Amino acid sequence: MKTLPPGLAASLASGVTTLCQCWIVTRTDGLRLGFTDHDEDLTVDGVTCSAESGATGTALEQGTGLSADSLEIVGALTSGRLAEAELARGLFDGAAVAVWRVDWASPADRVLVLSGTIGEVARGPTAFTAEVRGLADRLNQPRGRVYQRSCDALLGDARCRVDATAPAMRGSGTVATVRSARSLIASGLAAYASRWFEAGRLVWTSGANAGAACEVQAHVRLGPLAILDLWEPMPAPIVAGDAFQVVAGCDKSLASCRDKFANVLNFRGFPDLPGNDYAVAYAVQGADNDGGRLG
Repeated sequence: MKTLPPGLAASLASGVTTLCQCWIVTRTDGLRLGFTDHDEDLTVDGVTCSAESGATGTALEQGTGLSADSLEIVGALTSGRLAEAELARGLFDGAAVAVWRVDWASPADRVLVLSGTIGEVARGPTAFTAEVRGLADRLNQPRGRVYQRSCDALLGDARCRVDATAPAMRGSGTVATVRSARSLIASGLAAYASRWFEAGRLVWTSGANAGAACEVQAHVRLGPLAILDLWEPMPAPIVAGDAFQVVAGCDKSLASCRDKFANVLNFRGFPDLPGNDYAVAYAVQGADNDGGRLG
């Protein structure tokens, strides 16, 4: 049950209201932006909520129990506050959102309607649609370890213990030729064998995509050069001369952990986990039925 400020409660009781919605978005880098469906800017919680974006919200869906509350925000893309390139680079992924119902005649009279995070974002040349998911959505996310054959650690983290900053694990390259929106030929990676960076993480250090990251789909050594195919196109066009850093790829298998990284003692999977065919099999005379390690 929400407690309304006296001024807002009196306004609602009068039957004549001056209400609007304001959304305050806090990105993971700490930047706070405000938007409103009112026709003038408002200051809410110390943040200027801009009417420039023409933002509007869909009906708020709330329910009892553990179902997640949700709504969508639709607005215009503006270069000064919310640009298409920033959405494409994922700067708003996982950002915190506070939805306020505000009396625009007296912005101090307001009530917090929903707290949540940004989910799926769709963008076009001039507008965007952002899904806002309530805090209960976190209860739908997997937590803890996963009982599976492949490793569930990230290469270089405290559980993996591989030094991902070592020169053998990390390379620096420069784009020599652009083959397509997600394929390039680079220099600076001649010391690494083909497929070394396959499934690795590439981070741009210069150019229009500086700071953006993506996963490498394929890596082929081509003499002093290397061909890198990315899983998806970058937000901005790749041009010759763009620099990047790329980390060795790990397919999470026991074989790669042993042969590629010599780190099998820290393997965080369960390679002997029986499959469905073994789970439904029955004992056969003369077979290995002692329940020991699978052959």
